Amino acid sequence: MLVTGGAGYIGSHACKALALAGYTPVAYDNLVYGHREAVRWGPLEPGDIADRKRLDAVVAQYQPEAVLHFAAYAYVGESVQDPAKYYRNNVAGTLTLLEALVHHDIRRIVFSSTCATYGVPERTPIDEDHPQQPINPYGASKLMIERMLQDFDAAYGLRSVSLRYFNAAGADPDGEIGEDHDPETHLIPLALQAALGQREALQVFGSDYPTPDGSCIRDYIHVTDLAQAHVLALDYLTRGGATTALNLGTGHGHSVLEVIAAADAVTGRAVPTVLAPRRPGDPPVLTAVADRARQVLGWQPRYTDLATILRHAWNWHRDQPHRPDPGFP
Repeated sequence: MLVTGGAGYIGSHACKALALAGYTPVAYDNLVYGHREAVRWGPLEPGDIADRKRLDAVVAQYQPEAVLHFAAYAYVGESVQDPAKYYRNNVAGTLTLLEALVHHDIRRIVFSSTCATYGVPERTPIDEDHPQQPINPYGASKLMIERMLQDFDAAYGLRSVSLRYFNAAGADPDGEIGEDHDPETHLIPLALQAALGQREALQVFGSDYPTPDGSCIRDYIHVTDLAQAHVLALDYLTRGGATTALNLGTGHGHSVLEVIAAADAVTGRAVPTVLAPRRPGDPPVLTAVADRARQVLGWQPRYTDLATILRHAWNWHRDQPHRPDPGFP
């Protein structure tokens, strides 16, 4: 099984899930954001999805049955500042990948999409029929890929499942891999780094949202549950399943302040925080309706409790070598 972005956060967890299901995952990663040490359940093949010659060589060598596609740039703010980078890598790179798959007669792909394709929600919780109106180039790039996949199915018979994640969180329950972004932008690792003294404080963006405590509410889904959904999506396509798109979330939201309070409890430390202005484009609430993933894939998330998600993340972060925040003396 070829796993593009297999050295990244979600990709590496998916590789472990694939191995546990009896597959041999081949991690294909340019290592710009991925980590060699996260590739433990199959070979690592360094390469870029935009490099057709390298793709052809790797596909010819391993002859994968299908592809799990995680390789993408995923920083929303950066996508606004440098949209060309995102369209070139995410969209044009994926086009190169899809052309290679068709050339090598590979007709199944599971795509890592995002709830960012919905934009600012007209209603919550969000189901798959909600209008897709992304408000940043990152979300737009993912939506373009979803549309490309529909067209490639109609023209070439390349069937796909696009999985629209809400907030990926947590770490491998066994502590083998975890979340390690540079720069880090996700709430839970930022909170845990602040608890460890690796950054001066956690910024809370906005305290006047129309929510019970004034902070944003998000749907946090354990990364291991996300990984398992990819294996189930692969099985679905193997059984002849049709191209589709599915939300992945728990259906339950937690506010920023609730996450901080839970982090305090799990770590036994007070997470230092500072209030900051709202970030443009941050909706007050983002939660998922994920019934379709349960019906189509038989997917049932195991780790839905916020304290469990935080405990797994904390166990991993606590055991990592200290890497101070660049702005923290």
